Amino acid sequence: MPPHVLLAMALLVANITRAAEAGAATIYRNGTIVTLDAGNRLAEAMVVRGEEIAFVGSAAEALKAAGTNPTVVDLRGRTLLPGFYAAHDHFMNGSTAAMYQVDLNSPPIGSIETMDELIATLRTRAAATPPGQWVLGRGYDDTLLKEKRHPTRHDLDKMSTVHPIWITHTSGHLGSANSRALAIAKITSNTKNPASGIIQREPGTNVPNGVFEECGSLVSRHARARTREARIEAMRPANGRYLGRGVTTTVVAGGGREGLRDMADAMKRGFVDLRVISMISNNSVPATREETATWGGPPERARAGAVKILQDGSLQGYTGYLSQPYHVQPEGKKDYRGYALRSREALVKMVTNLHRQGYQVAIHGNGDAAIDDILFAFAEAQRAFPREDTRHRIEHCQAPREDQLKRMRELGITPSFFVGHVFYWGDRHRDIFLGPERGARISPLRSAREHGLHFTLHNDTPVTPADPLLLVWAAVTRETRDGKVLGPEQRISVIEALRAVTSDAAWQNFEEKRKGSIEAGKLADFVILAENPLTVLPKKLKDIAITETV
Repeated sequence: MPPHVLLAMALLVANITRAAEAGAATIYRNGTIVTLDAGNRLAEAMVVRGEEIAFVGSAAEALKAAGTNPTVVDLRGRTLLPGFYAAHDHFMNGSTAAMYQVDLNSPPIGSIETMDELIATLRTRAAATPPGQWVLGRGYDDTLLKEKRHPTRHDLDKMSTVHPIWITHTSGHLGSANSRALAIAKITSNTKNPASGIIQREPGTNVPNGVFEECGSLVSRHARARTREARIEAMRPANGRYLGRGVTTTVVAGGGREGLRDMADAMKRGFVDLRVISMISNNSVPATREETATWGGPPERARAGAVKILQDGSLQGYTGYLSQPYHVQPEGKKDYRGYALRSREALVKMVTNLHRQGYQVAIHGNGDAAIDDILFAFAEAQRAFPREDTRHRIEHCQAPREDQLKRMRELGITPSFFVGHVFYWGDRHRDIFLGPERGARISPLRSAREHGLHFTLHNDTPVTPADPLLLVWAAVTRETRDGKVLGPEQRISVIEALRAVTSDAAWQNFEEKRKGSIEAGKLADFVILAENPLTVLPKKLKDIAITETV
């Protein structure tokens, strides 16, 4: 974030704090206020008292509502909107990854384009790392490397045989280890595939080649865990990155008591200003739902949310579960469709138990076959234990069919779409993974809207950088990395896209009474933009400067 933006944010927050202490109000006026309330109203002024919005309306009425001696903030023609949600995110893990792992992303996120460049980047880190200690990296993309393949243990052994090495694919669903790391993890020719995942082998043998699908924890759990102090310290720069992109609430997709404890401590130290909802990993669910109420941090700052389950993997990693074969088959495969991470019966049992206890359930499903399993499980849970307004979620929801969107509406399901795929991987979905017809339908936002679904948009950081305005741009333009338009019929309007990162996100997380729109009585979480997203050219949406985040 530019220094002048940080300074402006600090001064503004200080002014609000002093005004609150004095019992005075702060008026924001002389700009456009996009409320994103139920009527999508525009307003001239907003009054903030303490941490809440006290009034929204005309400038003249705002002066009356503010009372005596208000602080006045001149927007100078800028636009004020509700603070953005990172609607499916990995703030804690992404924080440590950014600080302690080697960035192996390819353009447009990083710079790695060949296997030699990847190895050279890791070699630089190894040179600064004592022998025997782990070298970790994340973000490599086999489809963007010149060689069009995953790094194997043989590639990573070129970098070092005295350092254990583990690197994670851009999707987070695959990874690669060198021979030293395999030895530490005791992965040999005799090691069988786990129940959910595949250890890739050398051609014609049982010898592991170092690549792991959906089971990287077999290796990564042996990497030296960061200390609690290191985890907390990593949140400080991450907090600035998120604020710099207008994010005021992050929905962390998986975690547990320990992560929320770290978050609460970081907040107490002043390292984190964001509000946090942390989903509960399905292996961290407590004995009773009531117990999660004790996991939070400061009131309205950090709390537990839905329970997170994975039912398939990543389409760009060939581990997403499709009803029809992938467009371009992986080497050595025929009629390959990916796979589920558990049987439908096991998923039904898990979901029904959580649903019966009153949890909101969020299930990762990219391929349409995985989504079939998810919808069946939700329907069976409702049949056994009817509940109103569950707002159960489907995460990423990359390739749903029309009949599945209709079924989501019937079941009250709310998807969170990883629409950034249109930009970052859209060309490869069209040409490699799904083909032209299915590829054009990834993140089918217009169809979802026509079916009456509430949905959100997300970056899945650290898979892609937290940037809600880029998501708005992708949803409105459907432009790919190569400058093509993918599925123009699935575009939505700017106001619909903005709602998907603000008011609809608040609704999806049961927070619509306190957050997500600029309305009296709600928390004063907002962003100020240099330009109005409702009036700029669509191609400029992702480049609008965020001048302040409060």
